[in-house]
Amino acid sequence: MLIGVLAAAGAAVLFGINATVSKLALGSGLSSLDLVQLRSMGSAVILMLFLLLTRPATLRVRPRELGFLVLVGIIGIGLVQWFYFVAISRLPVGIALLLEYLAPVLVVLWVRFVRRQPVRTRMWAALALSVLGLAIVARVWQGLTLDGIGLLAGLGAAAALATYYLSSERGMGIRDPLSLAAWVFTAAAVFWSVLRPPWTFEWSILGTAVPLPGPLDESTVPLWVLVAWIIVLGTVVPYSFVLVALASLGSARTGLLGMAEPVMAGLVAWLVLGEMLTGIQLFGAVLILSGIVLAETARQRSADQPAEPTPVAPGGGPADP
Repeated sequence: MLIGVLAAAGAAVLFGINATVSKLALGSGLSSLDLVQLRSMGSAVILMLFLLLTRPATLRVRPRELGFLVLVGIIGIGLVQWFYFVAISRLPVGIALLLEYLAPVLVVLWVRFVRRQPVRTRMWAALALSVLGLAIVARVWQGLTLDGIGLLAGLGAAAALATYYLSSERGMGIRDPLSLAAWVFTAAAVFWSVLRPPWTFEWSILGTAVPLPGPLDESTVPLWVLVAWIIVLGTVVPYSFVLVALASLGSARTGLLGMAEPVMAGLVAWLVLGEMLTGIQLFGAVLILSGIVLAETARQRSADQPAEPTPVAPGGGPADP
C-alpha cells in the first residue's frame, strides 16, 4: 500500500509541476494546438516503442475496438488537453485545473438526469459546493473577473473529460491500461496531424531560448527541453505512476489522492510564476475541491453490480466518476 500511496503522490507532484512547465512553453511561442500535438505525438511514440519491445501482443486491436479507441483518443486526449492548454494560457494554473476537475460533478449529473440512475444525496452537496466555489473564484459580484475565454476553455475541458469518462466506462475492460494509453495517444496524434500535418510545423521554434522565472530567474533553457519534460515527466512517467497506484490502492483511493494535483499545481505556479490568489479565491478553491471530492463518491452501485474500471485521463490525474 505504501508503494501505491507514493506512486499516487509522485504522479500528483509531476502533473502539478507539468502545469507550470506547460504554461512556460505556451508563453514562449507555442500555441495550445502546437503543444497538444507535440505532447500527443511524443507520448504515442514512447508508449508504442516500449510496448513493441516488451509486450507487442497487447497492441493487437480488434475491429470492434476501433471506434472506442478513436473516440477516446480525440475526446480524452485531443480535446481535453487542447481546452486545458487554452485555459492555463489565460487563467491562473490552479483555477484552470480546478475547472477541469469539475468533470466528476458533470458525470454524476449525467448519470442522475440522463441515465436516471440513483446517486447518493451527497451529490447535491457536491454540486452546491462546486457552483458556489466557482462563483467565488470568478468573483462574479465584480462582473466576472476571470478571462471569459479561459473560463469557457476550462469548462470545456471538464465537459470533454466527463464525456471521456462516460464513454470509457464500458471500454476499459477491453484491454490493459498501458496499451490503451498507447493507442489513444496515437489516435490523438493522428487526429491533430490530419488537421495540421507535422511537416507544416515550424520545428526551428523548439530551439528558442526560454527565460525561467521565479527561483531560476536569469537562467534560460531551449524550448525543446520544456517540451521533452512535458512529454516524459509530465505525461508518460506520472501516467505510469498512476497505473502502479491503481493496482495497489484501487480506483477510489487513487482518485482521491489525485485531488492533490490542483493543490500542487497552484503551489508551484505561486512559487515560480507568482500566480497568487486572493484570500476569497482560495476559499472558493477549497469549496470547489470539497465538491469534487464529494462527487467522486456520489454514484451508487447495487451490491450485485461490480464497479466499472476507472478510466484514467492520460495527461491528467485519475478520477473515479
